Amino acid sequence: MEASWTLLNLAAAVASALATGYEGPPNSRVRDVPDARTIRYYTTLGLIDPPAELRGRTALYTERHLFQLVAIKRLQARGAPLAEIQRRLTGLPTPALRRLAAIPGSVSKRPEPKTHPRRFWREVAEPPSSPAASEVSTMAARAMAGVSLGNGVTILIQTRETIDDRAAAAIRQAAQPLIDLLSAIGITPTEKEDS
Repeated sequence: MEASWTLLNLAAAVASALATGYEGPPNSRVRDVPDARTIRYYTTLGLIDPPAELRGRTALYTERHLFQLVAIKRLQARGAPLAEIQRRLTGLPTPALRRLAAIPGSVSKRPEPKTHPRRFWREVAEPPSSPAASEVSTMAARAMAGVSLGNGVTILIQTRETIDDRAAAAIRQAAQPLIDLLSAIGITPTEKEDS
């Protein structure tokens, strides 16, 4: 089975698989759909297999992982605790996991590669030349403006201009890959945890 999903793509595939015919777990302390942090936790517990492949620091997952995660959520929806789920799923062959997960056929196919806007935080800008004395006084006069990007992340911008709602929305949109990355590596709280 080919390793084809990153952690974020696997989480999205699980959400897609559970989008129909799934009411979620009866316990409000249990996530309806697992996020990247939950998937890592399930791996640590041995509920799902470790990543099938590592490319650098990127873990890659297979269809079997998708079946395991969807099966876990379906069993939790029936009220099964994690210890019981672990007993049921440990060593279960892939065809049995597929049946237990009951995923519509189109969801389990390999996702198309996701295109991202320019990843500005990875690109190194040209270092600025040493500012002249007049520029230093101008820079000191600039104020800081904060733009909330969501998920507990705020970006500070040194500017004399006011950042209006339209500009803030454009900044949020451009920064979405950064928010996705921070969430995937577990640095930011999720919206569900904030509430």
